[in-house]
Amino acid sequence: MVGECWVLPMADAPYLVALALVELNGKRSLPIGGRSQSAAAAHHGDPGPEGLSLVLELLLRLWQRSDEGPLQRACGDTSLLLVEIPLAEMSETLPILKARWLAEGDTEAFQAGLQALAHRGWRVVFTKYEPVALVAWP
Repeated sequence: MVGECWVLPMADAPYLVALALVELNGKRSLPIGGRSQSAAAAHHGDPGPEGLSLVLELLLRLWQRSDEGPLQRACGDTSLLLVEIPLAEMSETLPILKARWLAEGDTEAFQAGLQALAHRGWRVVFTKYEPVALVAWP
């Protein structure tokens, strides 16, 4: 909205998180990248360039780690996600979900837990001859 200013306490400010559920050298891996975003940005349809930049950073980290061995997506089209969660959940609940997925590999339970935390979420989609897109998830 033009002229409207959103002000939230830092603890309530949304946090944008990129996650990649992958297998690296035959073992599950779940690299995560995140950054806080303004409350105003959180009220737009999707995170736009800020979100795509975060995804690109995560993909470059994965690219560098591919020197360690074969890299593959762990769960198809939902292997690369971008979610918006409260900062408190980023530091408290997300590490628990991550550790559980790394140990047990229950992707459905991980994604259900992530959906419960997330205000909004997107899959990152690439189609030949089209720009990278963020598609609502789940």
